[in-house]
Amino acid sequence: MTNPTACLLVIGNEVLSGRTQDANIKFLATRLGEIGMPLREVRVIPDVAATIIETVNETRARFDHVFTTGGIGPTHDDITSECVAAAFGVPWEKHPEAWARMERHYAPGEFNAARQRMATMPRGARLIDNAVSIAPGFSIGNVHVMAGVPRIMQSMFETLAPRLPGGRPVISRAVHAAGLLEGRIAEGLGEVQARFAALDLGSYPYYRPGGNGVAIVAKGTDAAAAEAAIAEVTALILALGQQPVPGEPPM
Repeated sequence: MTNPTACLLVIGNEVLSGRTQDANIKFLATRLGEIGMPLREVRVIPDVAATIIETVNETRARFDHVFTTGGIGPTHDDITSECVAAAFGVPWEKHPEAWARMERHYAPGEFNAARQRMATMPRGARLIDNAVSIAPGFSIGNVHVMAGVPRIMQSMFETLAPRLPGGRPVISRAVHAAGLLEGRIAEGLGEVQARFAALDLGSYPYYRPGGNGVAIVAKGTDAAAAEAAIAEVTALILALGQQPVPGEPPM
């Protein structure tokens, strides 16, 4: 069985300007891996309609699923929803269920034009519930549109996850060694990667007050292969006169 693939679009001028540091990539990469849908690409794009429309159409054709974060609030620069509608060639209109939920939620007169934008979606959108605040995200086709605020996005994703098709979970195995330099292990590591082509074998130098070193991580859907690859890396580290330690280095 081939695992479905995913792409994440982080949408927002505030991320590109450095005003806001994205906190969603790590969460989504981890959770998607756990359900067997590896995250293959991440793009950070601005609140520019033509860019959003073009990128959504490009990525939804290349990947099994596309996730977006950001741009679905009540302000003038929150244009993700209407751009997704344009990408799919459908009207951007009042979503009956979202509208009713939000109308019930707010006191009379408080469901204003700005908030109504958060209940306006592409025709045919399926809601992604939001347990933190009332405004939902939505799915249309293979595109899943979520909030940029991490706590809200995480809540939306957990609602969405049971609806997503998965595959074999992506697992990881690791070993690290203090005092080891990447240049010394690079050649041998390349040979191990060649023998385990289905795995992603990564080398990650770390810098700690107690000493520097390198962590080697094997990721893939075959736990036995990952363990075998890390066993070979462990032997390689020993052959270089260093002491391998199972797992990731302490933070």
